[in-house]
Amino acid sequence: MTDFGEILRNIGEFGLFQKITLIALCFPNFVQTFLFASFVFIQSDPDRHCSTDWILSAAPNLTSEEQLNLTVPREEDGTFSKCEMFVPVSWDIDTIREYRLNETTGCQDGWVYGNMLYKATIVTDFDLVCGQASLVEVIQAMFMAGVLVGSLVFGPFAESFGRKRATQIPAVLLSVFTVTTALCPNVYLYLVSLFLVGFGAGGYRVNSIILSTEWIGMSKRSWGACVTQLFSAIGECVLAGMIYGIRNWRLAQLITAVPLAVLIIYIWFIPESARWLLSRGRKEEAKQLIVKAAAINKHPVSESLLDKIEVNNSVNNRGIKILFRSSLLTRYFFIIILSWFSVNLSIYSLYLDMQNFGLSIFVTQLLYGVFEVPSVLLSMWLLEILGRKILFIATLLIGGVSSILILATNRERHDNIQETDIHTDETGNNWTRKGTN
Repeated sequence: MTDFGEILRNIGEFGLFQKITLIALCFPNFVQTFLFASFVFIQSDPDRHCSTDWILSAAPNLTSEEQLNLTVPREEDGTFSKCEMFVPVSWDIDTIREYRLNETTGCQDGWVYGNMLYKATIVTDFDLVCGQASLVEVIQAMFMAGVLVGSLVFGPFAESFGRKRATQIPAVLLSVFTVTTALCPNVYLYLVSLFLVGFGAGGYRVNSIILSTEWIGMSKRSWGACVTQLFSAIGECVLAGMIYGIRNWRLAQLITAVPLAVLIIYIWFIPESARWLLSRGRKEEAKQLIVKAAAINKHPVSESLLDKIEVNNSVNNRGIKILFRSSLLTRYFFIIILSWFSVNLSIYSLYLDMQNFGLSIFVTQLLYGVFEVPSVLLSMWLLEILGRKILFIATLLIGGVSSILILATNRERHDNIQETDIHTDETGNNWTRKGTN
């Protein structure tokens, strides 16, 4: 009998067929980082004050400065309150000036935002400030929960229904809900839509790597995961430029949806994993795909070799339970889980707090990608030389030491950031008005 590894050595372990499949499956990862844009580039505590246009009915010609002095209380440091206003009254303007207003309340008609770094963010569109500010963390957690659930659902799904189907469905979900996220009129629909974006992203990323690597021979197996990460790293660099240029989260979402729309056109032509087909006893379907791959690679495969291919006629339905039948597999399983948990915790804790690094957020985003590109290229080379185990241990040690050094570094924040003008009023301040419905 001939195993699938021997078949790949005959038709080419990393020929044109595998390269086309790999690039096609990795292409969406170029914009996967873009999915974070709406809740990373937010300016979480923008300059603002309550919208107090109620007073203009009594005195339409008030200057902005006088309007604020009459309707918004000041904090102890002398600045206008960001979350309170004086209770509206039906007095005439002379009475208001003479007696002044004293009773305060929360903002009733939305906020007026000023000194904005962006044209529009989820914070300003959904008024995620003051009592609603904690929803920003909820939004971040909701997306990551979607990624977690998507990975857990589509992992076993791929074992039962195939790698191809488990890649196509998340691709469609990802494409559709990236668009709906951009069109959400309120934060609650946004939360639901963002969860489904994460759900699709988690399922697609896992299964696209599996599908591509199962067609690649052992000598180039590491390329499946590394090229995927390389596309993501390049996307991080492009994301910095895109957000710097448009500074509008809804437009950024719609731009992200464009390449995903291309994905759902060609994803139906991606071949199923012949390795999975053989594991399910579907020999004839696997043979057809192998012959097609051999033709594209220009390495014809003999019929006699295909007839000897090893087929698993007893389908394994035990799922994840098979990992716990061996103490060695169980140990490896928990080591990998702990490692991935630690790596992702450190990476996303830093990434989601990027606006507080003290540098321009656009420069920080660019550096994330710039530093990752050579590290991925180096990993592709070192994996072939040092092997998986040594490099795995080395990267965990480097990451752990770096995380400790970050805690020991004095972080100096830059409060005076060059900001983009949105609107200029009579006082010379830059403001953008946002009211509640």
